[in-house]
Amino acid sequence: MNCHMAKSFIVHNARPLERAIYDYYFENGTKEAVINELKKYQNPDGGFGHGLEADNWNPNSNPVATNDAIITLHRIQALKDTDSITNGIVHYLQSHDSFDEEKKRWLFAIETNKDYPHAIWWEKKEDGLYGYNPTVSLAAFMVCFGERISYYEEMICAAYEYLKEEDDMIGDSLKCYLLCYELLKENEITDIVNLADFRQLIKERLENIICKDTEKYGVEYVPVPSDFFTDLRSEFINKNIEALMTAEKSILAKIQKDDGGFDISWQWHTPYPEFEQARQWWRPRITIDKMLFFRIINTRYVKIGIFQEAQNRL
Repeated sequence: MNCHMAKSFIVHNARPLERAIYDYYFENGTKEAVINELKKYQNPDGGFGHGLEADNWNPNSNPVATNDAIITLHRIQALKDTDSITNGIVHYLQSHDSFDEEKKRWLFAIETNKDYPHAIWWEKKEDGLYGYNPTVSLAAFMVCFGERISYYEEMICAAYEYLKEEDDMIGDSLKCYLLCYELLKENEITDIVNLADFRQLIKERLENIICKDTEKYGVEYVPVPSDFFTDLRSEFINKNIEALMTAEKSILAKIQKDDGGFDISWQWHTPYPEFEQARQWWRPRITIDKMLFFRIINTRYVKIGIFQEAQNRL
């Protein structure tokens, strides 16, 4: 992987938000710069929209975009540094906008998505639910940063039981479970679910879900190690996952484009002509993740054996 070319691609193509994220990780940029750019996607009701997810241009607040904002803040360790954003998110989630009261889940897709350029998966089908994506991580956020009440704790327990029964899950859903686990662990909330059991269950699902056929990496829309390991997360790595991480590292140079960036591996299958713009917004984000993954795989943890390091930490 040519990191110099990847940097050049990001510098010349990224939206201000992704540029601030890149600067934070690689150029001694600040959390404040990321926060200031992220605020531009937040609505007065506290939720997020406006194309934060670049393949859904709906300006209205929606649960998935709000969850994406939480993920961004969590990754730069800023959830406790920006009350103006987190309080707004709490207000939005408490309103139960885009929420199924009967099933006690936030919607994955909302009705107004259809009115704006979007990928096919953002169109609301039937009840608009997709398992516990993003409910499990939004409920964890409410427990950690809102008013801790049994209502949201029960949602986490229900999502946990769902994970125990459901072993066929897409990567984006599992990311929500990862965020839930990490929020509970970091905030020392140990009385909702057994965190050791939760961690083991996520580890098993990760091993199942990451595509074993490395020929599909960067070509087909399949879960790859860099989808999950832009941070070390050593407690979730075993020998099999480490082998897949090494395999992905070996093909990064092959799938890196001539302009230095990495590309999406999907179409959005709707008639909106803005797909190419959405693709250009997504590519820097994907490229940042590949750079973070490349940095992780080249740390001393890999050199001494990620698996052994992970075992030592447990």
